[in-house]
Amino acid sequence: MRKYIRHPMDIPIEVVFQGESSKNDLNNLGLGGLSFYTHQVYRAGDIVTIKILLVSPAFEVATKVVWCQAQTQGGYDIGVEFISNEDIFKARMVEQICHIEHYKKEVLEKEGRNLDGRQAALEWIEKYAADFPVFS
Repeated sequence: MRKYIRHPMDIPIEVVFQGESSKNDLNNLGLGGLSFYTHQVYRAGDIVTIKILLVSPAFEVATKVVWCQAQTQGGYDIGVEFISNEDIFKARMVEQICHIEHYKKEVLEKEGRNLDGRQAALEWIEKYAADFPVFS
């Protein structure tokens, strides 16, 4: 059973491993770590740097690979955990920003409204902030 609640995301990330960088799709982000889809295989214990460029300044964190699962359609789902407790707090803020960005895309697709960041944040807070899990 997971120690932390995870939330689905559709945010692009950059993964850096042994000096090589690749663009990947974030599967989910939670308080303890995150998972992403890639064509690169990783081993448990590998240290990879994750960058989320959606926020400014970019969120950059060293992580440790905890699992790697081959997918039937090709590629791999990779699970990593945050190494530093300080990064856990930062990730929580990034998680909220990612939710707001996802909300902006969803509103545009479903309602045809193009919200700016402030409008999306205000609406998201009003609709979902009360249900956003609080961790102690």
